[in-house]
Amino acid sequence: MPSLTNSTPVKRLIRGATIGIIGGGQLGQMMALSARYMGFHTVVLDPTEGCPAAGVCNQHIVADYDDQDAIREIAELSDVLTYEFENVDADALDLVRDIVDIPQGTDLLRVTQNRIAEKTFVNSHGIETAHWESVTNMTELRDAVSRIGLPAVLKTAEGGYDGHGQKVLKTTADVEEVETQWGENFEQSVLEGFVNFEYEASILVSGNGADFVTFPVVKNEHVDNILHITTAPAYGVHPSDMDMAVDKVAHSLALTLAQGFNLAGTLAIELFVCAGGRVIVNELAPRPHNSGHYTIEACDFDQFDMHVLGIAGWELQQPRLLSPAVMVNVLGQHVDSVFNATAEHPEWHVHDYGKAVVKYNRKMGHITVLGSDTDGIKARLASTGIWDE
Repeated sequence: MPSLTNSTPVKRLIRGATIGIIGGGQLGQMMALSARYMGFHTVVLDPTEGCPAAGVCNQHIVADYDDQDAIREIAELSDVLTYEFENVDADALDLVRDIVDIPQGTDLLRVTQNRIAEKTFVNSHGIETAHWESVTNMTELRDAVSRIGLPAVLKTAEGGYDGHGQKVLKTTADVEEVETQWGENFEQSVLEGFVNFEYEASILVSGNGADFVTFPVVKNEHVDNILHITTAPAYGVHPSDMDMAVDKVAHSLALTLAQGFNLAGTLAIELFVCAGGRVIVNELAPRPHNSGHYTIEACDFDQFDMHVLGIAGWELQQPRLLSPAVMVNVLGQHVDSVFNATAEHPEWHVHDYGKAVVKYNRKMGHITVLGSDTDGIKARLASTGIWDE
């Protein structure tokens, strides 16, 4: 497990400083907007001309994420560097740490880029994950299956998102099929035992290297391994004693992990909530997260505000949920129907990411609706039929 060396409070930025963002998708776009409102300049590195962040930042460097010359260029233009996704070349970032501050550090990246390192880190802090083992070939896989049991999920240790790089194993035939699809020897992977959860949840935690604050626990529902809808808070406006116990555990583990990372910026923690209030960590994301988009309208400080404040070394205030909310993703197949319906739904807070190419199952935007009756909001969204497409 990598040692964590970012152990001091983040150096404070002054207004007018420049924040460099690796990645110009929707998360980079929303980071840049928050930074601009606070008086910071932004420069983004992204290989796509006209990427979502390009229209809201001060400068766009068009280059691949692993282009070391481009990373040096953005480092020289910036006072701090941050990133909007975890598949950034940590070695390339280390090469420029002598000329620019990277408040999140690269240890956080390396831990969250590798499922083995991530689960080891989480478990080492006394926090439960699914039962797991590292496997690199069919012999190890069969042995791990004999101990963990079926069903289980085989995931590549690095890479993969929204269900990519994963294979669900329900039967011994599924196990043997891995050899046909992946070969006798394959890249380092993790076999995870299935978790019999009641619902999926997540929590955001933000820090400035020394102090840490948390957002509400939210409930997440996925379709085809892609987040479909988030409800905040997870358990409605009248939580039970069990809900409050889950809330306490989730906030406690979020703060423990933030302290372990000496966190600067925002970290997302995906959770399984099981019977009896048992809470299991599924995955970490070292950045703002799709399930946190509701915070833009529903909280006094949103996840992007807290990320920028954290990497800027400013003081953090515990964010408050001003209203319960429901966030639903707009994928490529939903775009035309959603934007045609927008004029008839003034209660919808619509976010169009401005991506030039519309693709099936690609995240093109999201909608947030505020209100205490979150079940009613979800029913009304479903009644439009848009998300049946």
